[in-house]
Parts: sequence; structure tokens; C-alpha cells
Amino acid sequence: MTSDETALTRRPLSALALVLVALCALATDARAQDWPQKPLRLIVPFAPGGVTDTIARSSAEWLTRRLGQNVIVENRPGASGAIAVEAVAKSPADGYTLLMASLPQMAILPAMTKTSYDPVRDFAPITIVGSNMFALAVHRSLPADTLPKFVSFVKARRGEVAYASAGSGTVSHLTMALFMQRAGIDMVHVPYKGGGPAMADTAAGHVYLYFGNLSEVIPHATGNRIKVLAVSGDRRAPQLPNVPTVAESGYPGFRTSTWNGIAAPARTPPAVIERFAREMQPAPGDPGFSGRLQNLGVDPVCGTPEEFARTLKADMAIWAEAVRISGAKVE
Repeated sequence: MTSDETALTRRPLSALALVLVALCALATDARAQDWPQKPLRLIVPFAPGGVTDTIARSSAEWLTRRLGQNVIVENRPGASGAIAVEAVAKSPADGYTLLMASLPQMAILPAMTKTSYDPVRDFAPITIVGSNMFALAVHRSLPADTLPKFVSFVKARRGEVAYASAGSGTVSHLTMALFMQRAGIDMVHVPYKGGGPAMADTAAGHVYLYFGNLSEVIPHATGNRIKVLAVSGDRRAPQLPNVPTVAESGYPGFRTSTWNGIAAPARTPPAVIERFAREMQPAPGDPGFSGRLQNLGVDPVCGTPEEFARTLKADMAIWAEAVRISGAKVE
């Protein structure tokens, strides 16, 4: 076959390939337009009753009304949340299986151990539903009512002051690890099996302090057993307007927060991802939806997939550094 004949043969084949690609794209768009045709599952990596579960159920209720199909919450706790994340990563990318993604599974656990999923490669981010900062609660017996005074107190007792966390490698532990490095202080880590016991022992005076979720700290903040010295966000918490941020208290740039968002398996049709994000966008303006989240100390967000992707990338770097500083290991 001559070169001219080869070229003539290739042209129809190239044209056929382009036609096939276009037909596949049209078929995908058609399926996305018909979606959803059956109930959807929202997989939660924790047991019922916690903050993530409550956010998931509020999101499922909202999406059920908006999509016209039931969104069923399915709790799959275990292996620090990895079981649920792995299950969604391996699910068909058809828009019917979603993950109630949380920062620990997406940005912390992969920094602590090898996981069978990649938070970026294996998922299509949809929206961060809500985010929340942390509050530094100290027992009332601690003779400090500001963060600088607290730091001075700890520096005078290097390695003697004990702080609680919800467990090794949790956000409460790593937030304190980041702050200790920034402030140049050293304390004794006392890990608990969850934030509830950690907060309870702080309020009881068994440990001096706990950097906990707002939902854990706020119920104790109106009593006389603890003092809240600072919050970890980039602005003050609406629920604690008189409490300054860590950044305001002499540590500019310090910020930590956690979030819960909705993600789908990678290669889920873009039209489906966009529909999900579009339907969630008005939720923060709904008094019922936003009220449920704010009662948990969570700020409603419901941003774009692109914003979710940027946040995940930035947080993976922050928490990988925190894991390195703390030496946290999977228990």
C-alpha cells in the first residue's frame, strides 16, 4: 500500500473514532438528563448520632425533596471510617452512591497509613455541606483567662500540663499539636475514645484542657466549670462572639477547621455532579437546614465542586504536616 493509500485509509478511521467519541458523550449526557430514576444511597463512615451523621441526614432530607427520589443514609463505621470510603470508591460511577466525606478520612488517615483509596484520584468532589472550627476549653482552676497567659502558664510547667484529645490522630489532637509547635510549648497528651469523654474529663478537672468541636464545648461554656480561651477558625464563632480567635490572640495565620461534604466515585458524569451541587446550593438559606447545622456548631457552606477540590488539596498538606509533627499512628 502506498503512502497516499495509507493516508486515505486513516482519514475515514479517524473520522469514525471522532464520531464514536461524540456518540459516547451524547449517551452519557442522555443518561445524566434521565437521572435519577431510583433511590440514592449516602454512605456515612460513622455510627448514627454524631455530627457527621446528622449533617448527612439533613442533606439526605434536602436532596430527597429536590431530586424527587429518596436519598437513603447508610452508616458503615469501621477502620477509622476507611470501610465506607473504600466502598464508595469501588461503587459504580452512576450517581446513585455517594459518600458523606469528612476531613479525617480524606486528609488525615491517608497521611497516617496506606489506604486502598486515593482521596483525589478516586472521588469526584461535589460540595462541602458544612464546616466547623474548634474551641480551646480549659478547666476553671487553670489560672489563665487569655491565650497568652495560658501559654505562659504552660511554659513555666514544661511537660507537666495534660491535655485531652478525642484520640490519637483526631483533629482535636492534631490541632493541639500544631498549636504547641507554633507557641513553643510542650504538654502531655491524654487520648480518649471520643470527644464526649475528653470534654467531660476536662469539665471535671481530670485534665486541664481540650481543643474540641464547638458542639462538644458550647454546652459547657455557659456554666462555671470551664473557660473558652480561643477558637481555631479564621473568624470568631457566632455561637461564642466574645471569644477571640487564636490568630487574634498573638498567632497570626493560625487556622484549623474540619468539614463534611458530599463526594461521588470518580468518573461520575459531570452533569450529575453539577446537578447535585446546584440542588445543594440554596440549602444554607433555608432556616430549617441551616438551623440544624448551626445547633451543632457547624457553619453551612454548600459551595462548588471546584471549591471543595481546592479545600481538599490545601487540607491534605496542612494535616500531613500535623501528622508528622505529632507522630500520630493508627491505633
